[in-house]
Amino acid sequence: MFSRSHRTTAKRRTPSIVGADCTFVGDVTSDGEVQIDGRLDGDIRCVSLIIGEQGAVTGEINADTVTVLGSVTGQINAQTVALAKTARIVGDISHGSLSVEIGAFVEGRFNRLPNDVPAAETPADQPRLAPPATDGDEPHAREAAGAAVALIGSQAG
Repeated sequence: MFSRSHRTTAKRRTPSIVGADCTFVGDVTSDGEVQIDGRLDGDIRCVSLIIGEQGAVTGEINADTVTVLGSVTGQINAQTVALAKTARIVGDISHGSLSVEIGAFVEGRFNRLPNDVPAAETPADQPRLAPPATDGDEPHAREAAGAAVALIGSQAG
């Protein structure tokens, strides 16, 4: 019943967390998952990143998977990017796949990565998509424009 042969060999790592009451200044590098519920002023490189609703990152993000519920000011480079309705992004997003909930705010450009290039190896000067033109007077024009580009970018092949 409790023999060693029945135990799973896969180890689940505990994520590195910047708590809601914490401000971290400096770059972060991790071989696993990082969760930001507080504030990070610096670049981050990890496998998986979750930015909580109260979380804020100012800097460049390089990861395989990025989920944003809070705010990011800076560039995001990831194979998979998910933006919740509470997300606020000011910066460009380079992605392999992208999902955007209605209500997410994005001020920046979307760039779909080629299938064979990891997010961390994408050149910063690679051409990017421009958001569609809007009337500008509409209160949610920028939000709608960002969502439109996100949907088009996620379907491009």
